Amino acid sequence: MSKSLIRLPEVQRRTGYSKAWIYRLISQSRFPASIKIGSRAIAFIESEIDDWINQRIAESRGEAA
Repeated sequence: MSKSLIRLPEVQRRTGYSKAWIYRLISQSRFPASIKIGSRAIAFIESEIDDWINQRIAESRGEAA
């Protein structure tokens, strides 16, 4: 499983969500949490984002995730 990190703009591109909506979902524990990679920088684990997207696709098609 990939442990590559992706930054917020890439997460926004992949999901189509705004920064504010992503942070809201994170606060509700409905989106993979970010990790701190510097004093003012965060990133997301690519495989967790991909899994989250695949789960949304499965749910929308009525498939069990």
